[in-house]
Amino acid sequence: MKTNAIGKYKPNLHFAPEKNWMNDPNGLVYFEGEYHLFYQYHPYSTVWGPMHWGHAVSKDLIDWEELDVALYPDELGMIFSGSAVVDWENTSGFFPNKPGLVAIFTYHLEGKEGTEPTQTQAIAYSFDRGRSWKKYEGNPVLSSETKIDFRDPKVFWYEQTRRWIMVLATGQTITFYSSPNLIDWEFESEFGEGNGLHHGVWECPDLFQLSVTGGNEKKWVLLVSVGDNPDFETGSQTQYFVGEFDGKTFIPDQSSSKLLDFGKDNYAGVSFSDIPHNDGRRIYVGWMSNWRYANEVPTNGWRGQMTIPRELSLEKIAGEYNVNQLPVKEMVSYFDNELVIDEEILHENDKRTYHVESAYVDCAINIEKQSATQLGIVVNHSKQQFTKIEINYNNREIRLVREGSGIINCSPNFSKDQTVKIGDINHINLKLIIDSSSIELFINEGQYALTSLIYPDHACESISFSSTDGNVRLYNGYIAKPSRL
Repeated sequence: MKTNAIGKYKPNLHFAPEKNWMNDPNGLVYFEGEYHLFYQYHPYSTVWGPMHWGHAVSKDLIDWEELDVALYPDELGMIFSGSAVVDWENTSGFFPNKPGLVAIFTYHLEGKEGTEPTQTQAIAYSFDRGRSWKKYEGNPVLSSETKIDFRDPKVFWYEQTRRWIMVLATGQTITFYSSPNLIDWEFESEFGEGNGLHHGVWECPDLFQLSVTGGNEKKWVLLVSVGDNPDFETGSQTQYFVGEFDGKTFIPDQSSSKLLDFGKDNYAGVSFSDIPHNDGRRIYVGWMSNWRYANEVPTNGWRGQMTIPRELSLEKIAGEYNVNQLPVKEMVSYFDNELVIDEEILHENDKRTYHVESAYVDCAINIEKQSATQLGIVVNHSKQQFTKIEINYNNREIRLVREGSGIINCSPNFSKDQTVKIGDINHINLKLIIDSSSIELFINEGQYALTSLIYPDHACESISFSSTDGNVRLYNGYIAKPSRL
């Protein structure tokens, strides 16, 4: 629906390209009433290859219009990940008449005759709301003589020093640069040694400030994606740190990091720039895949989709800061026709089935443990295909099992269970977004997220709940189906 494309597994709520390969979101920016989504794109194949920037726009973050390719490779290399900003004050000198967009991206140039590739940072600018781009004649604007991995610039304006800040992935670290004009960049600091997960290359960083829920405190959040390493089962995933930033240096509150998502299929995500102050949200989008099997998923004519855009917030729980995430409020208008689930007591070995028959579903339910050891939730895609969500009270965990969900042979890793440990598991608020080829779980008002691809013949025929070894109470819940197709 949202891409006007026909094809098995094509999502309804999530952005996917009309055809060919897509991975990381790039250049997320809001400007003149439009949300811009640029993305890593190979316009000539359904597997990863020479990277371009694809482009789509939306008025509401759900219904996307795919536009022409924005940036093409040239003699400096292919176009890797990056960001985009509005140059409101013409710091660059490109916009003497009215503000415009500047894209900051990585050039990746393959080495010759066994030499290492080079990665440099470059800029392009647009006078026409991103419909066409002019690359800066002085590119690249930043390079390194020592770093092979030197990529994925995320840029934002830091008002206190009135300088642009670039957050750059540099191997196993994040390096910070600053600039008065988006052209001349100065090294500020480097972060990463002895902090967080290091089992894969660091990629696609983002740095932003969030207010802590329920008070006046503010903290800085640093997102860092960690690339695939075949020695670990997880594949690619995203971690985050919470701490302080003074325009030069990021100092984490603790050296350990947290996972942003406990599923296998949320990677390389970043947030939108230039959301209006009267909105004030921090809105995030991730690539819904995993490098362990991204090139092999069983879609035909297209590969890659994005997560539902999510509103991020920061909450202090048991003395630690936690990034919470929930689908953007704009998604609500796409659902109607609710089935209400209220005050259902599931006794031992009871089962309740709710018939849905829908192309996409929003299900939310509050769950109170009474005496059970486990609650099972089964999303029945068809009579033969299903995805299981198991709440194990003894192990204090929620597990998603996609072994029976449809096509799973794209990788031995694909059928592995996905698990998240829960603090307060006796009272759970659970939200499920089910689409043609994905399930996204949001647990306890977004304290935990679990994102998973699936490849069934149908999205959802019914949803079943069953209790093991005792009682479970279901209340204040609903199953919502599309308001329009």
